[in-house]
Amino acid sequence: MDAPLSIKIIMSHAEMVAADTKLISRRADGSISRLTYSDAFARVTKLANALDRLELDPEARVGTLAWNDHRHFELHYAIPCTGRICHTINPKLFPEQVKFIVNDAQNEALFIDPEFIPMIEVMQDHLPSVKHWIALCTANNLPQSTLPNLQAYESLLGREQESYDWPVLDENRASNLCYTSGTTGEPKGVLGSHRSIVLQCMSQNMASQLGLTSGDVVMPLVPMFHVNAWCMPYSAPMAGAALVLPGPHVSDAQAMTDLINREQVTFSLAVPTLWNGINLFLNASGTRIPSLTRGVIGGAAGAMQLYDDMDRHGVRLENGWGMTELSPIGSYNRYLPEHDQLPDDARADQRLKSGRPLFGIQMRIVDEDGNTLPHDGETTGVLEIRGPWACSAYYGKPREHDWFNTGDVATIDPLGYMRITDRVKDVIKSGGEWISSIEIENAVMSHPGVREAVVIGVAHQHWSERPLLIVVPEETYPSLTPEQLLSFLEGKVPKWWIPNACEFVDTLPHTATGKVSKKMLRENFNRYQWA
Repeated sequence: MDAPLSIKIIMSHAEMVAADTKLISRRADGSISRLTYSDAFARVTKLANALDRLELDPEARVGTLAWNDHRHFELHYAIPCTGRICHTINPKLFPEQVKFIVNDAQNEALFIDPEFIPMIEVMQDHLPSVKHWIALCTANNLPQSTLPNLQAYESLLGREQESYDWPVLDENRASNLCYTSGTTGEPKGVLGSHRSIVLQCMSQNMASQLGLTSGDVVMPLVPMFHVNAWCMPYSAPMAGAALVLPGPHVSDAQAMTDLINREQVTFSLAVPTLWNGINLFLNASGTRIPSLTRGVIGGAAGAMQLYDDMDRHGVRLENGWGMTELSPIGSYNRYLPEHDQLPDDARADQRLKSGRPLFGIQMRIVDEDGNTLPHDGETTGVLEIRGPWACSAYYGKPREHDWFNTGDVATIDPLGYMRITDRVKDVIKSGGEWISSIEIENAVMSHPGVREAVVIGVAHQHWSERPLLIVVPEETYPSLTPEQLLSFLEGKVPKWWIPNACEFVDTLPHTATGKVSKKMLRENFNRYQWA
């Protein structure tokens, strides 16, 4: 008899083959919770009973505003395995966006880390669908709050039994909901199904992709509200790998390296900013992290210097590309032994590619008229994708497409390696020709005196627009000048791509997902005067 591909089978599998495997989480106060998967799934059973006792609708959207810890992990199983939808909400969004998302999803309950309660209190009168408020803490740590009938998570579980009659769910039933960051309009909801989650995790765990095994100890620095920490709460138990959840203080590089060493972490996932912080700490302190051998870098490509430095620290960084609409991973650049034989420039070029599509994902590039373009590694076009975990319609909207337009401009080579060259909205058109802002950024980031760099198009009287380079310099390079950086680009990008000017700034604006906000920079520099 066929069994549906549901999240419940991931839990059942882990209970059978990895019952004693560790699930470690670091709390906000720095203390450590130590569970096994068996312990955690016993608590999941209690939580399932509690959700029923709250009399939530069988298909209720249940919201979470939480960091990476064992309680959030438990919610990722209990909510969908009872037939409801786990709706992870990014608490770093603007309050108005959070309010919009809760109302658009019509959340019946919110599970909230105590630090986010003040934000929710302010908007509670504008969240009419929410009937239950649960703080992710013990009764002793339950804060005073204006939220009506606020309950402590541990008190909720303490009243329940460790047995539950799990429903047999249709594998196409919705399981998870995550909203885009809303950088170009209101956030849009992306639904995942039980089937799509299981298939993505199976594809991720193939040896040519992330390739997790029962010998791995996985620590996702990317938060669970970023599309389920790139599916790690599901992929790791599926593989029988241990899971280390670092809590809220992922920007504390020393704390993270201490945690890596204490728990013997072998594999981690983070955006470039966090990897860069760890790299700088390792360089400055001389600390070693011998257990950590591989890491995923996602959200944006890192500087080549970062990859080289982490190589010296014994950590092979590999690019993963995706988006909320892909739940989230679509391609992965697993470093192959033959790449070591490439000349230095070719090897660096290969490492900065976004990788080959995961099994199940189809990719193509098209021109402005929708015509398919060749996969020759040179031709650029708009990247389109489809597959069993690719978005076919936004939450509450009708199906609009077969192939999903990612909004990225890319090349695909004959071996299937895809390279993002820009976002459609970020491509710079100068004198009728296209300039890739990303390729300029990658080139300038190879300079050791550059901490962060971004290139935007600014209106130009003669050329329509020209690239402007905006840089956060390293403090260790006080004599670095804008002119030196522009000269540094000579021979690394086409001459006519070199920005007309470079501006130094103390910080760059970032979105709620940690990416540099080019939209905000374009607004800030929209009246820029060329010399």
